[in-house]
Amino acid sequence: MIQRPLRIGTRGSPMALAQTGMVRDQIVAANPGLETEIVVVNTVADRILDRPLSEIGGKGLFTKELEQALYADVVDVAVHSMKDVETWLPDGLVIACILERDDPRDAFLSPRAAGFADLPAGARVGTSSLRRAAQVLMRRPDLRIVPLRGNANTRMRKLEEGTCDATLLALCGLERLGMADMARSVLAVEEMLPAVAQGALGIECREADAAVRALLDPLVSARATAELAAERGLLAELDGSCRTPIAALARISGDTLDLDGLLFLPDGSAHWAVRRSGAVSDAARIGREAGAELKRAAGDTYARHLQ
Repeated sequence: MIQRPLRIGTRGSPMALAQTGMVRDQIVAANPGLETEIVVVNTVADRILDRPLSEIGGKGLFTKELEQALYADVVDVAVHSMKDVETWLPDGLVIACILERDDPRDAFLSPRAAGFADLPAGARVGTSSLRRAAQVLMRRPDLRIVPLRGNANTRMRKLEEGTCDATLLALCGLERLGMADMARSVLAVEEMLPAVAQGALGIECREADAAVRALLDPLVSARATAELAAERGLLAELDGSCRTPIAALARISGDTLDLDGLLFLPDGSAHWAVRRSGAVSDAARIGREAGAELKRAAGDTYARHLQ
């Protein structure tokens, strides 16, 4: 037990604060008597909302300042949505805890349609996610994609203003904000495969900070840790970034892990799929092999996209 309040770093968005409050409550429940302090760190991704992440530096913009705060000993831990965490962590830092995973599916939001099938040709779907855009266009090339970032309330306001006809958000995010009733429908993973690590929260800390890591140990979900090892292994093999539309979901039944992965061209005109299964203990290897299979299948088409 550390002898001072545990300083928990977080972004300042409503979603990040809600998630961090949930994580703080779990840490305190597992360590009775522990005092905590929430430290809000402003990130570039929260300051620039009018441009896609792929144009301003990628998803690492959600975590960079929090990691700098860890290096500077301003915070002891940082709470992240794991889908925002880059594939490779900076030296000296570690994701010490992945918590029990929430529902990884995407939600469909629209003032005038219950799902994609109800949208007329030419309808505008607002999203800045290349993964979501590619899957929308793969199934409905007659729809239009328009850039849209911001929190749930911002996106709903833009829907009401007519900026777009529909948008997509992670279901777990709506649930954490108590706004799940905003969803017109929840998309099956066969219709919209989630982002790598969607639904999972992780806690990052300094690798050498044994006392802090001991506080987090009771919160670790072995199931979610294995699922993310497979999904992030696939991402690493593909050198995935915000400029690359990639989707993956690992599911565990007993001692078996099944991993589904998709790689797309951004316009949805081509995609490659993979499914791998194996022992849960081989999760990371399953992910790497699935990623390598996707890379081989996509071949020069994918390589040209990365250039």
